[in-house]
Amino acid sequence: MATIDYTIPGEHDLETLDIHVNVGPQHPATHGVFRMVLTVDGEVVTDVDPIIGYMHRGNEKLPENCDFRQAIGFHDRTDYLAQFNTEHCYVQAVEKLTGITPTERSEYIRVILAELNRITSHQMFVGAFSTDVGIFGTAFMYAFRDRELIQDFFEEITGERMMYNYFRPGGVAWDVPDNFRERCRQVIGQIKKGISDLEGLIVNNEVVLARCCGLSRMSTADAINWGVSGPLLRATGLEYDLRKAEPYSIYDRFEFDIPTGKDGDIYDRVIVRIEEMKQSVRIVEQALLRMPDGPIMAEGLKRVLRAPEGEVYMRVEGPRGEYGVYLVATGADKPYRHRVRAASFCNLSALRAMSVGNYVSDVVIILGSIDIVLGEVDR
Repeated sequence: MATIDYTIPGEHDLETLDIHVNVGPQHPATHGVFRMVLTVDGEVVTDVDPIIGYMHRGNEKLPENCDFRQAIGFHDRTDYLAQFNTEHCYVQAVEKLTGITPTERSEYIRVILAELNRITSHQMFVGAFSTDVGIFGTAFMYAFRDRELIQDFFEEITGERMMYNYFRPGGVAWDVPDNFRERCRQVIGQIKKGISDLEGLIVNNEVVLARCCGLSRMSTADAINWGVSGPLLRATGLEYDLRKAEPYSIYDRFEFDIPTGKDGDIYDRVIVRIEEMKQSVRIVEQALLRMPDGPIMAEGLKRVLRAPEGEVYMRVEGPRGEYGVYLVATGADKPYRHRVRAASFCNLSALRAMSVGNYVSDVVIILGSIDIVLGEVDR
């Protein structure tokens, strides 16, 4: 009769293998065409390999074959949730190269639209993040209800809901409607109530507090080393915003605060963005009061715009952080070199350090808290 060996094998007889979990590239948790390969030990993440490039479309190279005005549309297709902010950066870069001074009225129009665009971008974040964290439909619907108000307003001005192509070197493409001030105040009034609604749903929500407080903390020193900017950087407690640190356009004329966090965790990143929406409302209200009449385009511009030989780097405070444009000109009507500094790309570099040691379910909201736009990451 055969005997059964009940001896427990020693540790040296056992072999363990790393388990790799693919999240994406086609998956709601990745917020776009993005793939991350998680190495897991049970439910704990031990390594993260972010894989990008699925949306590479040559958005840096193609403008080198376009004249300076045609290239504006390519910036709409980088951070496609903050098109006015990206257009603002590019046209200011061209203006620095060419010495063009935009008109006063167009400067106010640009700032108003860029700040409203910041609000729509943060509303998208709050809505999507709410589904990631598990409070599902209510916050998402509230955020998108208010986002639609601004999108409709943008459509009244530019004719488009996305890819506006409205800013121009020297001003804007055409003047705003006659009822611009009244409509903008109407929209802002409703947005204020919407922000209050979102605060009530999120700030003291027990699910948000339980899942986000203390998760994925980031120090200011680490954030700076990784090149992180925007709400992620300010959530660490650093009061740094390009609109105040290096005032561009007419931002030095407005009073607004820079919201910061204390712990650099996911909860702080959410609260900072909600507070930033309030500050954008403040800026828009001040700009509406001071916006002058007058021309919307600088005089004396030629049909073919040529930039003298030189180079320039322009950066603005986008909803995700520092969005920069580097241009090299040789005297032709096209940029010789066109380069984009994308906030999402730099912020994504911190994903591995932010995720290792946390649970798989938490990595989903860690990625969501970065608020990436893949058109800007891949370009």
